[in-house]
Order: sequence, then structure tokens, then C-alpha cells
Amino acid sequence: MRSEASVLHLDLDAFFAAVEQRDKPSLRGKPVVVGGTGGRGVVATASYEARAYGARSAMSSGEARRRCPPGTAFLGGRFAAYSLTSRVVMDLLRELSPLVEQVSVDEAYVDLAAGGHDLTTTGLTALAADLKARIHEATGGVRGSVGIASSKTLAKIGSELDKPDGLRVIAAGTELDVLHPLPVRSLPGVGPATGDRLSSVGVRTVADLHERSLTDLVALVGQAHGTGLFRLARADDERPVVPDREAKSVSAERTYATDLTDLGRLESELRWLADRVVARLQKDGTAGRTVTLKFRRYDFTTLTRSQTLPQPVDDARTIAEIARRLLAGIDRTGGVRLLGVGVSGLADYVQGDLFAEDDDLPDVDPGAEAPAEGDVVPDDPRPGPTATLWHPGQDVEHAQMGRGWVWGSGLGRVTVRFEGPRTPPGPVRTYATDDPDLSPADPPDWRTTAERLLR
Repeated sequence: MRSEASVLHLDLDAFFAAVEQRDKPSLRGKPVVVGGTGGRGVVATASYEARAYGARSAMSSGEARRRCPPGTAFLGGRFAAYSLTSRVVMDLLRELSPLVEQVSVDEAYVDLAAGGHDLTTTGLTALAADLKARIHEATGGVRGSVGIASSKTLAKIGSELDKPDGLRVIAAGTELDVLHPLPVRSLPGVGPATGDRLSSVGVRTVADLHERSLTDLVALVGQAHGTGLFRLARADDERPVVPDREAKSVSAERTYATDLTDLGRLESELRWLADRVVARLQKDGTAGRTVTLKFRRYDFTTLTRSQTLPQPVDDARTIAEIARRLLAGIDRTGGVRLLGVGVSGLADYVQGDLFAEDDDLPDVDPGAEAPAEGDVVPDDPRPGPTATLWHPGQDVEHAQMGRGWVWGSGLGRVTVRFEGPRTPPGPVRTYATDDPDLSPADPPDWRTTAERLLR
């Protein structure tokens, strides 16, 4: 534990939905759900307007549709837009300190002690308020919640206490006063299963957890988890802020509107997923030794199978072939609703023969299992082997009308609303899906030319 509150945690509020509302003025103040738009898709982010109706991240899109009122916007992801906004935010954080640990596209830790700041409660409150205002201005309206404390765990909890647009400084020495009244599920790593197990023995708050011995917790949830919970209940967290945290794996997955049963179709999907994974590997200059297949059945049963190679590879054909062999060892009766391909054991070199014949690939043990770990890409509706040309929320440009976004499509027609982040709500027009004047476009830039030059 640090002797002063010097770890800042930033969590951008309903990030994907906030970017959509910024770029689509007609959606501001209205419920927006971002994720897989098909009946079997999964919610990635729900705006706070949608959360008021019960929509939540990781909920099925079908359930979110049942809960939300008519007029709710269900949009596919625009990851280029989210990444651009994230880079602007992370640049602001790096102005505060050389030690910034980006956890995800919308979350990061900052070591303020390395930045020479005033670490009094007054000084930290002013710093956080200024940061939040600068983020809001630089991103065109996206807001974030900030927690500052003496450890990463307490800083993260602090950022969640007053969401959205929250700010909480937990002074050193007051950690347990803040922590103990909280529900035990507010602790990192305590999900529904662990929470239910703890509740069954009367542990409902962090204070209840604090009263339990290490022996009791290890017996209840295992050595590693029990030890971790014992420490968290005492605000014992000495983890440093580690800049440029390396990804443990790279993977891609896809949820399907209807259960897939055709083997040829499944193999085509595996090739497309492998291409996506390799594109990211090559962009980062890395390769991996372990290929993992994620497979979700029609009944939501999820399996993973993996194969570890003698040396790292970054070749799409090799990765797709290994995934195909792993798939061959799984009972596909009833159909497949989700497929994923991942590569882990990352290294910055490749020793494999990228032109090896299929027979030269290592044998696959279809019974081998591995956890689905790492950097999983949400359902991405950009054109692929099974994607339609247009998806809700997609950026487009029309030769006469200019820039806009897809409101909906079907039956050979596509409806577009023409507006952008710096315009009022715009008009709606409908075209044939093959209209030559309509084409996909890059995300709009919310910044003025002067702002772009300054950044």
C-alpha cells in the first residue's frame, strides 16, 4: 500500500454508446445499444438511457430488444471510431505521467506520483476535475469517471462509486472505511458464482469478508482466489502501474443469427476469423505458439480446444487449418451459434515454415482444452463471408447528400440518416442497397481542423 493516494483510474462512461451519440446527433438523449445486432448478438455497451430499461453489457441483444422501448437504436460496432477517440484520451493521460497502464480501449491507470503532482486531497480533486473537463472537450462530449486512491483496486472501485461522470478521491488511511460497507460483489474477480457461494455462508459485504480467516476462504473458493479475496478485504494491493501492458493473446469471434451446421460454412468462417487474428498479429509485429478454438453450441454450452506449436506462427492458413482440425474433434450436433479463433503465447519473432503443406502441420489433440483468455474482439459486422453490405450505424457517404449513417436495411433497401457530430439532426433517405452513389465511409472526425493540428 502507498502512503498517499497517487493511483488514478479512469473509466469512460458507456463508451461505445457515447461515441455513437456524439457522432449521431439524432440519438443524443435516447436509448442506444451497441453490439451484435442480430437476434443472437450480444450487447457490448448500453447508453445510460437504455440502462434505465434494464439493458446491460453481455446481455443478449434479443433480451435487450424486449426490455427497451420502440425507437431504441441498436447499432453494430464502429471500432475505428472508438479507437481514434481512445487515442485522444490516452494522450491526455500521458500528459499527467509517464506511467500509464491502458487496460482496455476505455480504461486506464495512471501513476500520479511519477508526474510530480500535488497529492493532497484538494490537489487531487482539482486534477481529476480538470482531467474530466479536458476529456469531455477533446472527445467532443464523451465523459469519464475518475477514482484516485492508494492502490489500483481502490482507485477502480472509486471510479465506479459515483458513475456516470463520477469523481472520488479515497484518502490514504480511509480505505477500509470506504471498502467495508460495499457489497462483496463490488470487488474485482467476484462474479455471480463466487458471490453466490460467499452469500451462502453469510458473506454479503466486504466487512463480512474481512471477518473470515484465510483458511476459511481458501476452503471455500480455492487457494488462489481465497488468498486474493483475503487481501482485497484488507485493501492490500501493491500492484504497480505498468505502462505499455502487453496483450496476452489476440483473438476474434463471431455470433451468428442462425445456428450454423454446414461444415463448409464453418470452415469458411474459421478462415475469415484467422485472417482477422493475423492482421492484428502482423500489425503488432507478434506471433503466437498456441491456437485456441472457441465453440458455443445452440444450448449456450461453450467449449475451448487448443493446440500448442513448436514455434510461433503468424500465418493465417496455418492458424485456420489448426482451428479446422480442432473443430473436427467437437460434436457439432444441433448447430453452432458462436465461433472464435485466438492465438496466445505471443512472441516478437516467427520460426515456422509459412509455406508448409497441411500434412506438415503438427497433430491436434482434440481433447486438449484451454481457457478462453485475452483480447476478444466483439461481433464485428464489417463485410466478411457472412456479413451483409450494410449494418445499422455504419458510416456511409452519398454522392449528392454527403456523409451519414445506416439507419436500417432489408428487402433490397437501405435507409440512411445524413448527419454528423458537428451538424443538427439530419434528413432520412432510402436507397437501393446497390445504389452506386452510396458507399461505406471512414468514421467522421468530430474535431475542427485547428483541433486536429494541435493534437
